[in-house]
Amino acid sequence: MASAPLVRGFGAGATFAYRQGRRITIEQFLGDVARLAALLPERQYLLNLCADRYQFSVGFAAALVRRQINLLPPNETPDMIDRIAARYPGVYCLSDRPAGPVLLETMLFPELDGHGPTALQVPGVPGIQVAAIVFTSGSTGEPVPYRKSWGSLARVARAEIEMLGLGAWPGLAVVGTVPSQHVFGLEATVLTAMQGGLALCARRPFYPADVRADLASLPRPRSLVTTPVHLRVLLAEPDGLPPADFLLCATAPLSPQLAAQAEARFAAPLYEIYGCTESGGIAARRTVETAEWRAMRNVKLRTGGERTWVKGGHVEIEVPLADVIELRGRGRFVLHGRTADLVNIAGKRTSLAHLNYHLNSIEGVRDGAFVVPEQEGAAVTRLTAYVVAPTLAAEALMEALRQRIDTAFLPRPLHFVNALPRNEVGKLPRQSLAEFGAGLAGRVTG
Repeated sequence: MASAPLVRGFGAGATFAYRQGRRITIEQFLGDVARLAALLPERQYLLNLCADRYQFSVGFAAALVRRQINLLPPNETPDMIDRIAARYPGVYCLSDRPAGPVLLETMLFPELDGHGPTALQVPGVPGIQVAAIVFTSGSTGEPVPYRKSWGSLARVARAEIEMLGLGAWPGLAVVGTVPSQHVFGLEATVLTAMQGGLALCARRPFYPADVRADLASLPRPRSLVTTPVHLRVLLAEPDGLPPADFLLCATAPLSPQLAAQAEARFAAPLYEIYGCTESGGIAARRTVETAEWRAMRNVKLRTGGERTWVKGGHVEIEVPLADVIELRGRGRFVLHGRTADLVNIAGKRTSLAHLNYHLNSIEGVRDGAFVVPEQEGAAVTRLTAYVVAPTLAAEALMEALRQRIDTAFLPRPLHFVNALPRNEVGKLPRQSLAEFGAGLAGRVTG
């Protein structure tokens, strides 16, 4: 039974994490993993809700050592916890916050002495061992679980490291605005650190001032892992941004304009990762240079029917992708929006992604999204849009849209709102959006 090391790429005394102003060595991390593993109850499933990225990583690794499966939910709503409790018998929760889920036995992350072994002793984990069950975000319906083996997770981390050239920055410090429970956050801030000798930042900053402070506090080389929504808010602030060495973004395609602005403000190259919960990251691009995505090592895409399928490399089982993809050969492709986002009004076709791109490109728009409202009959006759644009008048915004999109797709109605109900990674879950629309009492123009 082939195994993959828990960590790789670290020399003796190398930094694994930065937490509360101090450096944590790889030896200290492995020692904490061993101590926590000895304290875990004998169960099959561990719901890892640690917000602190270092403590999440210790919990994740300790569960691996104990042959337990990490459950990584897309949110912590009572409904989601109820579903997990019903589906996974005997599940318990590991949390670094005193108020854990009401329905589950919760283990508060313990105080560990922080001392590691004198020698670097790295445990191996069977590649076929189920390491985690991850869930889709719910942006296209109910969250769906997917099992991930340790072998596939280790391979995707190494594939991303190779594709992005992260090996050129040994010890790269990583600040992430995305939660570790999300597949992008797990791969880009935890697994790449474990499998690439990088150093993660324990805190997950939310506000722009916190992102700037955390990034500035770390030694060079340093990087920021974020989403288009977080990046847009950061760049809207007038304050200066600390220089970085690498930027990584995912969860929705970036416009070249926003990518160029980010590269200029941070003085660092920006790359995007493309993938999904089912497959993990499968491709990357430097947005200011090309619209094409390049698949990672051994990852193969093919068209079948009206879908595009992916398999190979770390993708163990062939899965369909939810996007309209134009294959261009040699592992390169272009995205044309999500399959579920395609709309046809009066015989004219477009995608919500295309419309959202133009809406968010309008100067003065801080955030915005087109939505297909519930309508009688199968045909779509109109679209709705929600927009955060406090300095724009409705007439000016509609006129700007007329310059960019066909009039058949102009939103009727257009809602001005204070904020959209995005989740922690900037996505708009279908249920949250439906509830938001149903309870909306904002300004409308049609």
